[in-house]
Amino acid sequence: MKPFHYQRADRLEHVAQLISASGAMAIAGGTNLIDLMKLQVETPDTIIDVNRLPLDQIAEEGDGLRIGALATNTATAGHGKVRSDYPILAKAILAGATQQLRNKATTAGNLCQRTRCYYFTNIDQPCNKRDPGSGCGAITGIARLHAILGTSDQCIATYPGDMAVAMAALDAKVEIKDRAGNTRSIAVRDFHRLPNDAPEKDNILEPGDIITGVILPAPVPGKQLYRKVRERSSYAFALCSVAAIIDMDEGKITRADLAFGGIAHKPWFDARLGELLVGETPSLSLFDKAADLLLEDAHGFGENDFKIPLTRRALAATLCEATGVDA
Repeated sequence: MKPFHYQRADRLEHVAQLISASGAMAIAGGTNLIDLMKLQVETPDTIIDVNRLPLDQIAEEGDGLRIGALATNTATAGHGKVRSDYPILAKAILAGATQQLRNKATTAGNLCQRTRCYYFTNIDQPCNKRDPGSGCGAITGIARLHAILGTSDQCIATYPGDMAVAMAALDAKVEIKDRAGNTRSIAVRDFHRLPNDAPEKDNILEPGDIITGVILPAPVPGKQLYRKVRERSSYAFALCSVAAIIDMDEGKITRADLAFGGIAHKPWFDARLGELLVGETPSLSLFDKAADLLLEDAHGFGENDFKIPLTRRALAATLCEATGVDA
């Protein structure tokens, strides 16, 4: 690990100043950053400890719920309001990592975690995300965990998290404060970027930006499900995951909010799926049409070709469970 300077910040304004400097990075739980520093993937000159900031509260805000940026995954998944009104979020968090990691991992850190692509985490391999212009080794190499949607000729890595997938289905908002002290909010659905020609940029944060919290909207009716398909049932990243909020009335679908993990560079949300499903009587043929729409631009890279039919089956199984249709 490269030597670095360590500083603690006790005010947001102080953090904004410090992390605006070249070579400075913020740290909270450190469950992703420390690993990347050990691998020499991240080599910050200065680490800014933000754990003294008063951003760990989970509290009602209007009709919804505000989750502080420093609230741990354990605190969020175990919170009474989350479990009763946003169970999809609790299920997604509990499907990711281990209890020890969830005890340290934070809301903001989870949103900002980086890909687990083999080429990104190995500094001896080409990776445009780590070293822009060096190439993407995964395109012609080991691509089993990689994306089938939203890829580019620069990068086919996936976003590895579970929490943000559930938040995308819930239409949560990320609250961000910039170095000038201005606050803005952006939908979780728009927070992460597709790789395009700048894969080194994971999200829309600018230098000096600080995530202060996530706002969940008012609870909505319906079943909330999180299905995670992975290579083993213990700690593993998703090959494909489906977050679904489905409501029914008189035999027809009245709400369908769906987000997907493990298949793109960001949590994948396609509003057309809800438009297709709402107002319809659930059936296997309808779910097949939804999968056709979702996967119309899907593209595999050899090793991960299986993800296309896997995603189709995961979507159908989730919708069958939510609507009571026999698979």
